[in-house]
Amino acid sequence: MNNLVKTNTKLKTGDEVIVITGKDIGKKGNIRKIMKSNNRAIVTGINMVKKHTKPNPQMGVAGGIVEQEAAIDLSNVSIWNPKTKGADKIKYSKDKDGKKIRLFKSNDAEIK
Repeated sequence: MNNLVKTNTKLKTGDEVIVITGKDIGKKGNIRKIMKSNNRAIVTGINMVKKHTKPNPQMGVAGGIVEQEAAIDLSNVSIWNPKTKGADKIKYSKDKDGKKIRLFKSNDAEIK
């Protein structure tokens, strides 16, 4: 049985994040994919692993050792705030039209 619990995350695809713990601590990248089923995300340039691929001439794959990103746990990344130049948290608010927007918690700047 799968013991993983789906949690909601305030992060979205395309957000610039910084790794706050683990082997890639301090590195920044953009979220390419979020997998809510196991609370993980694929971030560009983070958690690089080597994958051995078999050649497949029908598909045009040469084979060999390919370096690619592996998933990283969402608890190990935090959104990057360019104004404070550090990791930050996210909060929600409503704009003047009543639309829900995301803000940085430290300086109330809107996340674009």
